[in-house]
Amino acid sequence: MTRTIAIALYPGFTALDAVGPYEVLTTLPDTRVAFVATRPGPVANDTGELAIVATQGYADIPRPDVLVVPGGSVMAAMEDAELISWIRSAHETASHTMSVCTGAFLLGAAGLLQGLTVTSYWASLPHLSQIGATGCDARFVVNDRIITAAGVSAGIDAALWLARALSDEPTARAIARAIEYNPQPPFPTTTDLTTDAVALALVNQRSAKTNE
Repeated sequence: MTRTIAIALYPGFTALDAVGPYEVLTTLPDTRVAFVATRPGPVANDTGELAIVATQGYADIPRPDVLVVPGGSVMAAMEDAELISWIRSAHETASHTMSVCTGAFLLGAAGLLQGLTVTSYWASLPHLSQIGATGCDARFVVNDRIITAAGVSAGIDAALWLARALSDEPTARAIARAIEYNPQPPFPTTTDLTTDAVALALVNQRSAKTNE
């Protein structure tokens, strides 16, 4: 039997939040991965320079086996009653629900993170209390059926964990090899960008652009 994994799209999503997990999960055996939005058609990302085509509307996939919610410019999306209602309803029967980056706030708006310790984009961690959750600085966090990933590229890590949960470790390892996921950045990185004025300025500039 083929499982269905639905990746939610909304205006202002971050591209890699959606595409990273897609590249991992679409390789799973007996799996169909669909991009889903209010209605089928192109949905623009947070820069407005790229769009992904949603092949299905929410009504077409009311009960996906797995739900993935990317982050991005989520303020308007949190007020999208149709999106939030679909997330809440889809989670009821999904084996797993995963958010990437600020997608955690959409899960929170659906009432799914109350009382949980979760992760999100590092600059957003202090604001998770607004949705009843406690933030922690981790690459990803698993709470039973709910997986929350940190910012952007962390969605690949969480998706590989999910691939193992949905299949087995050899399959997940094979997927990691197939996409050549073996991070070796050309310079040291840190999660504590608050101490780096240049990095912080760049992050603030990006945030301002995506929220225009």
